[in-house]
Amino acid sequence: MIRPRILLADDHPAVLKATSALLKAQFEIVGNVADGATLVSEAVRLCPDVVVADITLPIVSGIEAAHLLHESTPSSKIVFLTVHSEQQFVEACMAEGALGYVLKSHMKAHLIPAIQAALVGKSYICPFVPK
Repeated sequence: MIRPRILLADDHPAVLKATSALLKAQFEIVGNVADGATLVSEAVRLCPDVVVADITLPIVSGIEAAHLLHESTPSSKIVFLTVHSEQQFVEACMAEGALGYVLKSHMKAHLIPAIQAALVGKSYICPFVPK
């Protein structure tokens, strides 16, 4: 069985390590990047099934990276994994085509369901994000 391919983007190595450990049993991790510019170039090069990205990335923010990805590869599926729970961040991410939004504090319970939803083109917002 072919496992879905995931590209991870976060500027904190510990978060990348924890996220990779959580996902590696069900998904193939095709890369880890630490900034938004590299996220865009690696996503174009690797063509992952889903990109899991932080909002706060150096060089190019995760939101701007999502915008750039949707311009160059409109079929990109993006799930944000972030500490930002404010509604304006959720709205900005979804406006750039993200399918998922998960708080880092709840990633163990909600990241895999968010990725699974994104894989079939459905949106998933962590229920702990205030409305």
